[in-house]
Amino acid sequence: MPRLSWRRLTGGGERRWAMLGLAVVVALWEIGHRAYGDFVLPSPLATLAALGRLAAGGELGPAVATTARDALSGFVAATLAGSFLGGLAGRSMPVRAMLQPIATMLIGVPAIAWVVLSLLWFGSSGLAATFSVAVAAGPLVFAAATQGTRTVDGGLRTMARAFRVPLGARIVDVYLPHVLSHLLPALGTALAMSWKVAVMAELLSGAGGIGDGLAAARAEVDTAKTMAWVVVVVALLLVVERLIIEPARRHFETWRRGLPGEAA
Repeated sequence: MPRLSWRRLTGGGERRWAMLGLAVVVALWEIGHRAYGDFVLPSPLATLAALGRLAAGGELGPAVATTARDALSGFVAATLAGSFLGGLAGRSMPVRAMLQPIATMLIGVPAIAWVVLSLLWFGSSGLAATFSVAVAAGPLVFAAATQGTRTVDGGLRTMARAFRVPLGARIVDVYLPHVLSHLLPALGTALAMSWKVAVMAELLSGAGGIGDGLAAARAEVDTAKTMAWVVVVVALLLVVERLIIEPARRHFETWRRGLPGEAA
């Protein structure tokens, strides 16, 4: 007889468990709505109806595009700067000793403080949101890149030098996969922070985007519309995480499991 596993008994697959988790959230949401009413927590159906009105009224698309521009531009800047500086810090003790306190200091500053400062420095423009995202997310990427570079297997480095592997090949085949296995989880966290900080900056600046939509919904005391905007942010995060970050993370986790000394 074929062996029955828990995976086969339950239908298996992470996707089913993810859907179950979302279903639990929606169920708790509905329970909260019934306990506290529309003003405090509108129902999922009322939120979907508000989301449909936003889409039909032409507000949804431009707002999503503006927030995506602000969040992703800051995220890309944080990724490039944090990865480059973290790589240098991981390879050089003096550079690490110099940059580590700066990164710790930047992490300690609340995101809302960066938003306020950027609005004072750059005014109510998209640059304020981009700067806020970059300076809030950059230290997270820096820390992961530093750790990944420092922990590259010494045996692999020695073997690559012994066989005179070209520098480009060493970077691509030895350093990059290992560093990315540390970096990708941090990028997922940085991406989530990027959306939140961008929305926060837009809410305070009134420069458009989802944050501006949230500010308008608050002024109108429209809780359903507020929840609709929140659902849009969460949905965008889930889509990017599932389509980009998670596949890349799995790829490099598979690579690491094939290394000597790594758990299978």
